[in-house]
Amino acid sequence: MAKVSMIQREIKRARIVQKYAKKRAALKSIINNSESSFEERMEAVDKLQRQPRNASPSRLHNRCELTGRPKGYYRKFSLGRNKLREHAMQGNIPGLVKASW
Repeated sequence: MAKVSMIQREIKRARIVQKYAKKRAALKSIINNSESSFEERMEAVDKLQRQPRNASPSRLHNRCELTGRPKGYYRKFSLGRNKLREHAMQGNIPGLVKASW
């Protein structure tokens, strides 16, 4: 199991990303708009750079919801490979069965 501090850090980052999502989208639209003036663009870039570092969605890292494991993560189930296998064997995930041939 991952350290609790790492799990809490990811939760905090997710909250910050959600909080700043609209502001970031507005600033990025100004920057990418070809009709906005150079000064407007530079002002938008400056405001975007002043935002917290953790406001960027690329700073998020997928983790298992149960254990916090960062590697071996399956997006479809939001679980790490170990817990996915355990739940599949117990029959907790509908439609997921162990392959045998």
